[in-house]
Amino acid sequence: MQTRTRGRTFTGIVVAARMQHTATVEWPRRKNVQKYERYEKARTRVKAHNPPEINAQEGDIVRIVECKPLSKTKHFIITEKIKHEKLFAAKQELQEEGKVRREKKQEKGQEE
Repeated sequence: MQTRTRGRTFTGIVVAARMQHTATVEWPRRKNVQKYERYEKARTRVKAHNPPEINAQEGDIVRIVECKPLSKTKHFIITEKIKHEKLFAAKQELQEEGKVRREKKQEKGQEE
């Protein structure tokens, strides 16, 4: 599939590749909080077309380029797979563990 690219280019990590020919790509950024004159960590997540020739999997670092809208939520296409993120699975497990801990704290707070 030959698609013309235009606009912005980003480098990010594939966090989900369970859809057909689609991957969710995420990258961190610093967001300015004007009121407190500080920065906070934020992340951007977009859906990108994952061509069969590239076939990026979870944990791969990829380059994505903006293109014409391919669907309601897909406006990017993966152009190259750079490398695989080391310890990606371990980071994901720690995030899930943190979610479980927060849910348990909330349940204890509601019981009291």
